[in-house]
Amino acid sequence: MTTERPDLPLIADERAMLRAHLDFHRATLAWKCDDLDDDELRAQASNPSTLSLLGLIRHMAEVERTWFRKTVNGERDLPNVWSHADDYQTAYDPSGCTREEAFAAWQTEVEHARRIERAATSFDLVVHQPRWHQDVSLRFVMLHMIHEYARHNGHADLVREAIDGTVGT
Repeated sequence: MTTERPDLPLIADERAMLRAHLDFHRATLAWKCDDLDDDELRAQASNPSTLSLLGLIRHMAEVERTWFRKTVNGERDLPNVWSHADDYQTAYDPSGCTREEAFAAWQTEVEHARRIERAATSFDLVVHQPRWHQDVSLRFVMLHMIHEYARHNGHADLVREAIDGTVGT
């Protein structure tokens, strides 16, 4: 499998630019997992870290769900996919999870996020973020998600290199 990453526009309106950058980073995480089996996706980068590529996919499914469905869309009672309550670290444990299961959950959450963002009439939409006890805009959520993916894609680079020596940007 080869994941295609979208081209990034150099000139675009705000919505197109933020969508493109978020989708680029989503695709980058999937790209880092290309051609690896379940055991390789569960491999940890180095002790004592338990970080794995499959754990990152699971974590990002939770993050997408939390920011777009729970926060922006107001689905406050929606349970987490894998994490316990507000402890998102538990999603990092990939034991017993398969690529198919993790990627299906992640892609489901990405599609929900895209639908919610497309339905919003403005990035100025303000919603309450219960975990932080503050109001945030959809613009902030989009930027935060780009930041979250960019940070974790850096982790994915290191994990992938430890698995099979593959490096790339």
